[in-house]
Amino acid sequence: MDLGEDIDKMADEFPKKEVFNLSSQIRRAADSIALNISEGAIGQSNPEQRKFVGYSIRSLAEVVTCLHKAKRRKYIEEKEFDKYYDFSFQLMNMMIAFRNKIK
Repeated sequence: MDLGEDIDKMADEFPKKEVFNLSSQIRRAADSIALNISEGAIGQSNPEQRKFVGYSIRSLAEVVTCLHKAKRRKYIEEKEFDKYYDFSFQLMNMMIAFRNKIK
């Protein structure tokens, strides 16, 4: 949840030309992480839970790709990129471990 809110604030600082491109894409991907986890958790069978956690993992990978794009386009500084990349790396490991626990 926190990552989605942080990414939303960060994307506000992107150039206006990105409002329908990278800004929108990174926001949707970041929000999809939590949304897919919650969708898979409500009354779903274990295979369905695994599937939705998998969707969340892919959304997180999309966020990381967008972060790389933002850094290369100089929309974010290296320090900010590192902060979100490190957090994403930790979150990815937790999500994979969680998915592996679902039978």
